Amino acid sequence: MDAILAEKPDQARKLASPFAHKKEKTRITIAPCPEFPRGAIIVWAIGHLCELAEPEKYDPAWKKWRLETLPIIPDRFKHQVIKQKAGHFKLVKEVLNQADTIIIATDPAREGEYIARIIIQMAGASRKKIKRWWCSSLTEQAIKEAFGRLRSDRETKPYFEEALARSYSDWLVGINTSRVYTLLMQQKGIREVFSTGRVQTPLLCLIRRREEEIERFKQEPFWEIVAVFDADGEKYKGKLEERFFDKKQAERLLEQMRDKPGVVGKIETKLKKISPPLLHSLSTLQAKMNRMYKLAPSKVLQLVQSLYEKGYVSYPRTDSQHVTAAEAKAFPKILRLLTPHYNIADDLRDVSRNKRVVDPKKVSDHHAIIPTEQVPTLIKLTSDERKIYDELARSLIAVHYPDHEFLQTTVLTMIDKHAFKTVGNKVVKIGWKAVFQHEQEQGDEGNQPLPPLREGQVVKPEVALKEGMTQPPKPYTEGQLITLMKTAGKHIEDEELSSMKGLGLGTEATRSGIIQTLKDRKYIKVQKNVVSTTEKGKALVSAVADTILGKADLTAKWEQYLHAIGRGEKAAAPFIEKSKELAKHLVADAIKRADGWEVAAAIQEKTQTSGRKGSAQETVGSCPLCGQAVVDRKKFYGCQGYQTGCKFTLPKTLLGKKLSSAVVKKLLSGKESGLLKGFVSKKGKRFDARLRLENGSIAFTFPEGAAKREKA
Repeated sequence: MDAILAEKPDQARKLASPFAHKKEKTRITIAPCPEFPRGAIIVWAIGHLCELAEPEKYDPAWKKWRLETLPIIPDRFKHQVIKQKAGHFKLVKEVLNQADTIIIATDPAREGEYIARIIIQMAGASRKKIKRWWCSSLTEQAIKEAFGRLRSDRETKPYFEEALARSYSDWLVGINTSRVYTLLMQQKGIREVFSTGRVQTPLLCLIRRREEEIERFKQEPFWEIVAVFDADGEKYKGKLEERFFDKKQAERLLEQMRDKPGVVGKIETKLKKISPPLLHSLSTLQAKMNRMYKLAPSKVLQLVQSLYEKGYVSYPRTDSQHVTAAEAKAFPKILRLLTPHYNIADDLRDVSRNKRVVDPKKVSDHHAIIPTEQVPTLIKLTSDERKIYDELARSLIAVHYPDHEFLQTTVLTMIDKHAFKTVGNKVVKIGWKAVFQHEQEQGDEGNQPLPPLREGQVVKPEVALKEGMTQPPKPYTEGQLITLMKTAGKHIEDEELSSMKGLGLGTEATRSGIIQTLKDRKYIKVQKNVVSTTEKGKALVSAVADTILGKADLTAKWEQYLHAIGRGEKAAAPFIEKSKELAKHLVADAIKRADGWEVAAAIQEKTQTSGRKGSAQETVGSCPLCGQAVVDRKKFYGCQGYQTGCKFTLPKTLLGKKLSSAVVKKLLSGKESGLLKGFVSKKGKRFDARLRLENGSIAFTFPEGAAKREKA
C-alpha cells in the first residue's frame, strides 16, 4: 500500500480527484489503478504538525527570560509535535508506518518538503521507501501525469536540508536577539516584547530609512517658465527645461521674452515600441494588486493560493516570470478556453520561441503563475478572486499580442536663444495595451497631441511663470514593501553582494508574512495603504541600525549560502555552526550598545497607550518630580513616568480621609489645600489640617493653636 502525504485537506481532495476513491473523515482511500496497483491512502498535515522545541525542552533554566542565560545554543536541535495537533499527528503516523512506500505530495517547494519530511521523521518512518510528487498544477490531468513520473526522494532532499538549515538559523537568531533586546528595553522602562529576526528587522530598518529621508527633506519653492504657442490658430504647450530657485532671476528672463515671437526649431519623430509585460511571479502579482486595488500582499497570497487549490492557476509561490517549452505548448488550448470570457484577437503571436516568455534558464523551481486548462465560471469566484484571476488571464493573453507602438515627436520652440520643449505621442499600434484598456493609466501632462508644425514656422507665444515645490521621497505603500524586499540588494553595502542578482529579504512564500509580522508586532502601521513606523519600531531601529542584524547584508549572505544548500552545492552543518557564532555575537553586541539607544519617544507612546486602555485615565496635574502627567489610576494617583523610574504617587485616602481630585489638582498646581476635617492619627485621634507638597511628599499645616503634628 502507498501512503500519500498531502499538506492540507483541500489539496488531498484534489490529489484524489483523478482516481476512483472513497472519502473518510481523516483519510481518502484510492482504489487499485494503473498508478497505484495496490491502492493508496491519502493523509494530510494541517500546515505544520511539528515544530522546533521550545528552549525549556533543552534546559529548564532557559524558560525564564534572563540575560545571564543568553545566548541559548542547543547542542542538537529537537522537534516536537504541536500540542493542539497531536491527535491528528497520531492518525497520520499510523498510516505512514503501515505503508510500503510514502509519496510526499505536499506543496512542491522548500516549505512543503520541510513539513513532510519532519512529519515522516517524527513518525519514525524515515527508513521507508520515499518518492516525491512534484507538479505546478492541480488540474486532474496534471495530477495524474505527475503521479506517473514520481521523483526520487534524493532529488528533492537538498530542498529539505536548505529549509532545515534556514529554520535552525532563524531560531538561533530569533530566540537570542528577541530575548536580549526585550530584556535590555525593559531595563530602560519599555515593558514589551521586541521580536527580532534576520528578515523582519532589516526590512523595518529600510522602512525607517525612507522615513528619515522624508523627515530630513527640506521643501523649496522653484519656478518654471512655460508657454502656450499659437500656430495658425492651433495651440500647444512648451516648457523651458531649466528650473529656477531664484524667482527674480526667472522674472527677469520672462520679461526679456515678452512680446517676442517663437520659432519652431528642431522637430524629431521616433517610433517607440513597448513590449508586453512579463508573466507574473508572486511578488509582481502582489505589487500590482496592491497598487490597483490596495489588496494587502498577505491577502493576495491567500487568494491566489485558493485559486491554485481549486485547480484554476499554477503554483503561486514562484519567483519566476518565465515558462519552459512544455508549459508553452498548452498556451493555445488555454487561450481557446479563455475566449468566451475575454475579447481575444484572432491573429495572436506564437511565443514558443520568444525568450521574454519561454526561457528555461530563468525558471527556478516553478514557472510563472499562469491560468490552467481548468477555466472557472468567473461569476462563481468571489470578487477578489476574480480580480486575481483576471490579472493572470490578461497577463497570459497580453504576451501573445504585438508590441505597443507609438510615434514620439519632440519639438523645440525657440524664443530668442531659449528652447521650450514639447513632447507629443501618437499611437500607431495599440498592441498588448488593448488587453489592459480597463486600467486607467496616469497621464503625462508633458504628453499632448501636436498640431502640424514645420521647422522655421513662426508661432505666437504666451509666456508665464509656474510655481512648484520640490517633493520629498514618498513613503512606502504595502505593495512596494514586496518590491523593496525583492530588490534589497540595492541597499546592501557589501559591493560584491549588491551586484548579485536575486538577493533579497525573504522568499516569495514568506514576504507577505514578514510584513504581517511587523504589523502584528506593532512595529509598523498601514493607513490608507501607506506604511509608517511606530515609536516602538523606531526604538528598535535605534538599537539595531548600526549592527549586522539591521542590515540587508546578513540576509543576502545567508540567502546566497542557503540557495547553494538547496542546489546540493554546499553542506548545511557549517552554516548552522556559523549561525551559532552569529547568535553569540549579536547578544554580546546588543549588551555593549544598549546605553546609546534612543527610546524616550517609545516610552512616552507606551505610557500614553497604557493610559487609553480600559476606561479613560483622567490627568490631574504634572508630577512635581519629573514633570510628566499624573493620572487617576483608580486606586491611587500616579505619575506616567513610572516606567522610567519615577516613583511619585498620591493616595486616594489619607489617614482615613478621602482626597478628592479637586484637592489633588490643587496640590499638584503648587498650592495648599483648604482646611480638611476628619483625619485620624495612627493613635486613633481625629484632627483637621491643610495639605501641601514638599519635595514630592504630603505635608500638613495645622490650624493655629493646634498642638498635633502628623506626617503622611
